[in-house]
Amino acid sequence: MERKVGTISRGVRAPIIREGDDLATIVVDSVLEAAKSENYEMRDKDVVAVTEAIVARAQGNYAKIDDIAEDVKNQLGGETIGVIFPILSRNRFAICLKGIARGAKKVVLMLSYPSDEVGNHLVDIELLDEKGVNPYSDVLTLEKYRELFGENKHTFTGVDYVEYYSSLIKEAGAEVEVIFANNPKVILNYTKNVLTCDIHTRKRTKRILKEAGAEVVIGLDDILTKSINGSGFNENYGLLGTNKSTEETVKLFPRDCKDFVEEVQSQFKEKTGKNVEVMVYGDGAFKDPVGKIWELADPVVSPAYTSGLEGTPNEVKLKYLADNDFADLKGEELKNAISEYIKNKDNDLVGEMVSQGTTPRRLTDLIGSLCDLTSGSGDKGTPIVHIQGYFDNFTN
Repeated sequence: MERKVGTISRGVRAPIIREGDDLATIVVDSVLEAAKSENYEMRDKDVVAVTEAIVARAQGNYAKIDDIAEDVKNQLGGETIGVIFPILSRNRFAICLKGIARGAKKVVLMLSYPSDEVGNHLVDIELLDEKGVNPYSDVLTLEKYRELFGENKHTFTGVDYVEYYSSLIKEAGAEVEVIFANNPKVILNYTKNVLTCDIHTRKRTKRILKEAGAEVVIGLDDILTKSINGSGFNENYGLLGTNKSTEETVKLFPRDCKDFVEEVQSQFKEKTGKNVEVMVYGDGAFKDPVGKIWELADPVVSPAYTSGLEGTPNEVKLKYLADNDFADLKGEELKNAISEYIKNKDNDLVGEMVSQGTTPRRLTDLIGSLCDLTSGSGDKGTPIVHIQGYFDNFTN
């Protein structure tokens, strides 16, 4: 019988992972046990994806916030530092801010507005228009911000991040001054030693500050790039991709992931004979239509993946073919004509009208987003995702 199902994404349950666990074997065994329990078989070109969190856990890639403080103090001098463009997150940034503040005597906290880089809003953009504020040019003190906008709590968390971040800095023993601006050069009016905390725009921000006369400019990706006092580290991303572990520790983005995905792929080949693609995934790359939050707070969606996941989709739009090339056909004749077209399509459809409306994103970003939505971020207990049929098309 003709297969009637296309892509299937399954969340796979796994044991709670601890440091030192043989994660590759656990992943393979968990997927095979799930397949057996649900009575389905592995196929060539299946994708098995593993959340970055359990990879980092198995690696023991943790650090204390005192390690963050020591690295910040060593690099920025331990006096007055500018901390600019952080995202508004209790899980992602607040724990890092505690360590950063311990490494300075004073923190000038410069927040972007009306929202942070990933879409968390400090102020409703409509209020800016109402108050006549231009976020591209206007620099607001904390007093002016409160006068104009009062207390603003986050849509989903109910947290006033201005007050929350200020209190964290004070509790860490540092003085705090808060300003609101979107031009990175503004911070140089307060200090020449700057930590820029943006994620995807960090290279541009560093360049602008250096050209404008900053004495020391580092990013979150420059902190904990090597071990401090035996801590975990990430040589490529530093503190980017960090999550809160406890009140005094963070879990860093995993490292050496390429060896891991290739080991998982090898074990699947050995145990099933199938060619399975494997990736490590973090945040998906999608935007919430209500809260306006862009999900991607990790530096990348996937820090490592096997070679079969390189590239972008090369797909044609079925409705375009049905409405244009084969508008005079229907039924089995239409199905056969479209199937034949797909079988003989060009290897590169970039710019072709027949591909308009398909998704021009990297496979790892698309699949990583699917995985993030499948596994969730709460208590589902499915840190592994098994995807079948992703590379199918209408002819399979």
